[in-house]
Amino acid sequence: MRNFKRVLLVVFVLVLVLAVLAFVLENQQSVSLLFLGWAGPQLPVSLLIVLTLLIGMLIGPLFAWLLGRASRVSRKRLV
Repeated sequence: MRNFKRVLLVVFVLVLVLAVLAFVLENQQSVSLLFLGWAGPQLPVSLLIVLTLLIGMLIGPLFAWLLGRASRVSRKRLV
């Protein structure tokens, strides 16, 4: 059973890697983003999306930690 779980995990990771690779290879068009007057360099669409995903994966837990910390502080004040 333990080996089956490992094989299943390896297969899942390989499928995920292949999906990301296919996404990157299919989205090689270069774009330049314009935001609040700031123009970014021309980068492939896939790179911009992957960078945005990674930034969101970092910011989301940070916000959750900050909100959890703030709620703990407010609960301590009530007691």
